[in-house]
Amino acid sequence: MSFPTGTLLLSLGLTLVAVALVMGGSFLIGRITGKYSVIDAVWGPGFVVIAWVSLLVTAGHGDGLLRWALVIMVTLWGGRLGAYILIRNHGLPEDERYTEMLQDSGPAVIVRKVQLPQGLAMWFVSFPVQVGLLLPGPARWTLWLGVAVWAVGLFFEAVGDAQLAAFKKDPATKGQVMDRGLWRYTRHPNYFGDACVWWGIFLAALASWITLLTVLSPVLMTYLLVAKTGKALTEKRMAKSKPGYAEYVARTSGFLPLPPRKGAVASR
Repeated sequence: MSFPTGTLLLSLGLTLVAVALVMGGSFLIGRITGKYSVIDAVWGPGFVVIAWVSLLVTAGHGDGLLRWALVIMVTLWGGRLGAYILIRNHGLPEDERYTEMLQDSGPAVIVRKVQLPQGLAMWFVSFPVQVGLLLPGPARWTLWLGVAVWAVGLFFEAVGDAQLAAFKKDPATKGQVMDRGLWRYTRHPNYFGDACVWWGIFLAALASWITLLTVLSPVLMTYLLVAKTGKALTEKRMAKSKPGYAEYVARTSGFLPLPPRKGAVASR
């Protein structure tokens, strides 16, 4: 059976339109509420929209088990992440990143510097899902390997976020560096988990050599998490504002979970 290239192109086109609508909607909400940080909250749900649009467009194609596994994986990850960011940001003032942008150039700069690259990255990272929805069955053992990697990633991301939220709420730890739980083994359990989620989705969709052509999608996600908007940006901010962060960096792995370096002293 030949691969339905035409259906894939249709899916890619319609999901790109869906991304534009999601980004446009978040921009309007930002204009109405005066808080453009809502854009951060649509990152995860945006992938959910892509997955469901692609599922509908590709109806009648692919392996049922693989199709629903991919959509459920994306939905659980994206729904949790979106809800977490919304709850975390509720009642807080506008993110300083957006405040600085608005002061310099006005709302248009947010579209150009944030929404356009974020939307295109979202669309590109989703390629393994859109290809996987079209692959004929039966699903291979790589599906279960992918689900396992995805589950590890979701665990690190969700538990890491929960531990950090509890740490910030505790008056006894005010001003301290979070170095407990998963944060003792990696400075970014949430970003490590995010990367695992998308490598897991890629592996789950690896039911054909065609999926190998989408390997740059999880590569891009990992690059963004490590070198651009994730780890690098967070550490730059923390190094300036958080006493004791340099010592934490010295003893704790930057990304992959590893035992703390010997001889290091905890910051509590």
